[in-house]
Amino acid sequence: MFRNMRRFKQQISQEACEELLRRQPRGVLALLGDDDYPYALPMDYIYEDGRIYFHCAQTGHKLDAIARCDKASFCVMDEGYRVEGDWALNITSVIVFGRIRRITDEAEMLARVRALGLKYNPDPQDVERELRESLHHVCVLELTVEHMTGKLVNEK
Repeated sequence: MFRNMRRFKQQISQEACEELLRRQPRGVLALLGDDDYPYALPMDYIYEDGRIYFHCAQTGHKLDAIARCDKASFCVMDEGYRVEGDWALNITSVIVFGRIRRITDEAEMLARVRALGLKYNPDPQDVERELRESLHHVCVLELTVEHMTGKLVNEK
């Protein structure tokens, strides 16, 4: 169902893909938007056990798109590096394909939003305060990974 990577010599391992997903702060979520136009947006996220979690508002283009089509893609890349004396940037990227859904269980929502908060905010007390004040305004999305590839690209 999913294509093999054309430049397979640049492919990285599944473990390296998962490590990049755990380490990077944000990626780009792509959905099927209005009038079947692609809709891609930068998102903060967490990766846990083959699933990627996002938080968002309870209404909007993103949720409308998911309601119409639950297929999604998510792309993450690192900042890259240059070998001294070389102009080319070496970038590692991961592309995920899967199905996305809204989480409705309150305990699961709380756990995921807390984990997201702790990834980005080093102060656990501040995270708990934000949860008390804002959780009722939040929607949590879960992208279940069906296919994932990653590669190290050299721009030369």
